[in-house]
Amino acid sequence: MAVEVVERKSFPGRMTQFYHEVQDEMRKVTWPDRAQLKDTTIKIIIFVLFIGAVIGAIDLVLQLILVQGIPSLFSRR
Repeated sequence: MAVEVVERKSFPGRMTQFYHEVQDEMRKVTWPDRAQLKDTTIKIIIFVLFIGAVIGAIDLVLQLILVQGIPSLFSRR
């Protein structure tokens, strides 16, 4: 059975190593060009507006049912 010896680095040494590892990973990133960024941004804005409209419609329907519909069932006319 092999015992692994782990070298303990000081906090500044670990932070420096982390910083260098982050730089290495950021070099591997493929950044989108302006056209891709614009296209994706427009799609996200449209999606958010659509989801907002759907939630608004669900809220309106539930408001009609819960606030106006159910109390009218129990009111005496």
